[in-house]
Amino acid sequence: MSRARREVELAANLAQVEERITRACDAAGRARADVTLIVVTKTYPAEDVRLLAELGVREFAENRDQEASAKAAQCAGLGLIWHFVGQLQTNKARSVAGYADWVHSVDRVRLVTALSAAVVNSSRAPLNCLVQVALEKESGEEGGRGGVAPGGVRELAEAVAAAPGLRLAGVMTVAPLTGVLAGNPRAAFERLMEISRNLRAIDPAATMVSAGMSGDLEAAIAAGATHVRVGSAVLGVRAALG
Repeated sequence: MSRARREVELAANLAQVEERITRACDAAGRARADVTLIVVTKTYPAEDVRLLAELGVREFAENRDQEASAKAAQCAGLGLIWHFVGQLQTNKARSVAGYADWVHSVDRVRLVTALSAAVVNSSRAPLNCLVQVALEKESGEEGGRGGVAPGGVRELAEAVAAAPGLRLAGVMTVAPLTGVLAGNPRAAFERLMEISRNLRAIDPAATMVSAGMSGDLEAAIAAGATHVRVGSAVLGVRAALG
């Protein structure tokens, strides 16, 4: 596909997502400015990031360090904000701290320690960290996704708040596929908002709520999410390989 044709396609998709966000904000009685769109560009090339930047997008997310670090380097100088949203191994903490402005997937104290050490040993600004909440674990379910059970959020958040070089920014979740909240994203996101309110007892500034993706962003906005992470609705569904 030519660059010009891809730009037209991305612009149309982005406009549709913006319309969805605006309608959802209107329905919830919220200002459009209260919700930040993060475009998840995993598996898509840096050229798509550049095209979206030309269309006004400033916040991007990736879920694999190798791809993210390369893409951030290729797009250096564009004034972009990078979010890391995937499960993060401690041995990748130093690399992620080199380019990410936000890490959404903090789910254990050992990762907090690794990220803190990486930031302290660099000259970068404090790293914004979100506690990833696995809502399915509240009902005893276990899944492949990362995240801490709701009952463990406070302890982990306190560890982030106390760690040198890190800033407790808020919470993140993905609508659960199992457990009592499966199939009910609105209820799941409302539960996350309750957890977020409790988190502010630790740090009143930890107000970020990262929730909602291409299929359920309206439910997230209705519940009060401050950031939505949208991939396929903007970039399209990648054709299957083979």
